Amino acid sequence: MSNGENRTNGPQFRTAPLITSAAMVGGGTLIALAGLAVGGGYLLSATRQWINEMEVPPSEVARLKWTQARAAMAAGATAWQNGTQSSSAIPANG
Repeated sequence: MSNGENRTNGPQFRTAPLITSAAMVGGGTLIALAGLAVGGGYLLSATRQWINEMEVPPSEVARLKWTQARAAMAAGATAWQNGTQSSSAIPANG
């Protein structure tokens, strides 16, 4: 190699294509975010309308199921503590 040759330590990039691609990625991101906002807003609106049309609101159904679960838990705990009362009615030889 002669002393007059330019040596580079890495690739040389032109800035115009990089700026163009960054602008296109940014624009695409904004379009995607706008689409997500429109779609999410519609889904939220449809879900609210569906809940408002229900005969029994979800909060009341949840409250009812919680009450049933507590009653079942109390009954199970009582049965566990008291054991089975019918075990004395079984004959010893049978």
